[in-house]
Amino acid sequence: MVQEHEVPEIDEAASILPEQVEVPSTDVHLNKEYVQMLQKALKADDEEQVNELLDELHAADVADILQVLPSGMRVKLIGLSGESFDPAVLSEVEGEAQDDLYEHMSNDQIADAITEMDTDDAAYVVGELDAADREEVMRRLATDDRVAIEENLSYPVNSAGRLMQRDLVAVPEFWTIGQTIDYLRSDNPDIPTDFYDVFVVDPAHHLVGVISLSRVMRTARKTPVSEVMELEPYSVAADDEQEEVAYQFTKYHLISVAVVDSSDRLVGVITVDDVVDVIDEEAEHDILALAGVSEESGINESFIEITKGRFIWLFVNLLTAILASMVIGMFEATIEQMVALAVLMPIVASMGGNAGTQTMTVAVRALATKELSTNNAFRAINREASAAFLNGAILALISGGVAVFWFNSVLLGGLFAAAMVFNVFVAGLSGVLVPMALHKMKIDPAISSSVFVTTITDVVGFFVFLGLAAVFLL
Repeated sequence: MVQEHEVPEIDEAASILPEQVEVPSTDVHLNKEYVQMLQKALKADDEEQVNELLDELHAADVADILQVLPSGMRVKLIGLSGESFDPAVLSEVEGEAQDDLYEHMSNDQIADAITEMDTDDAAYVVGELDAADREEVMRRLATDDRVAIEENLSYPVNSAGRLMQRDLVAVPEFWTIGQTIDYLRSDNPDIPTDFYDVFVVDPAHHLVGVISLSRVMRTARKTPVSEVMELEPYSVAADDEQEEVAYQFTKYHLISVAVVDSSDRLVGVITVDDVVDVIDEEAEHDILALAGVSEESGINESFIEITKGRFIWLFVNLLTAILASMVIGMFEATIEQMVALAVLMPIVASMGGNAGTQTMTVAVRALATKELSTNNAFRAINREASAAFLNGAILALISGGVAVFWFNSVLLGGLFAAAMVFNVFVAGLSGVLVPMALHKMKIDPAISSSVFVTTITDVVGFFVFLGLAAVFLL
């Protein structure tokens, strides 16, 4: 008998919709004409027409429509679609649209939808429900389905265990290719609909090898599985972070990878389609974090959530701005005696901030893709410092010359140029050292680096320029 990992398949009032809604998609089904037909059907409460139009769409396209529609019309669409609503939409929709969807679908409908999903999608949907609804939905599931989802949810958020599917194909190493093919062609309900690899396990269900589906189909029937399987296949631990899983996929060009538990038993599989979502999420997270914006600040969130997500970073920036202003206050008398300093000092700080941001962005990306590590840290620091010094020197010559011409003072232009070189050099160093230090302390450099780097360049820029002016000009 095959030792396959057996987990059953997770078999009111509306607002007026604007005349034209632009849906961000290149799909022919989501063109202007299609959207207008859907609008008319919704306004006329034409349930048959609404369902006919939705039947033509992929679940991701339906999710796009839900996210574009105003809340009232979105609720109306959910109500009219009724039992024909595609369950896969539950795992595709985000933001306010997700809240409306979960709120206006009954727990019976959600439970029925979950039974038709892969384990990873089902666990995601259950995890997004509030506590009361989650408990009620879980009670309505079959025991096997409930256990499978609870096992997925037992792993940390954003881990391989949350990302994996439990439906997979595993065969013993003493089988032949012919036995494997016959098994795959059988009507066994535990065989997943879509899969790319056949995993080979020992009697204790430990992973010992893997065979791609294409190789299975191209190998003679009498060949033992053990002769053609790939030994020591790539695998990830169930508690590995999803970012690490995505890195493995991109580095080794994987289509699917086995997931093992703490005892090295095969417990699931992660496929490339799920990893594409992870890569997209991580890229979005880093871009938003670098700008000091939370993931709850998207265009589909309420303005309350947007305000909460952005306020904290605006408040932190306020504190750092006060710190920079305190440095300026230390040289108040110096500025009063030479107004030109007030004109030039923002340039020093601004150029340093821009140089630091450039270096920081490259460093954060390199850390995320593992291009930057302790093995090449010195080389990276040396390269960035050299580039910053050279850029600073060139900018100093240009800006110093402008200052001399503008204020007719060679000394002022020289001090301005010196401060420019120093601050751009410091910006280059801090742009790479700050993300590396935060990464070493297990703090996401994408979130915190910009605050520290900007503060350093502002404080250093003001202090050096005004300090030099206080010493040599007054």
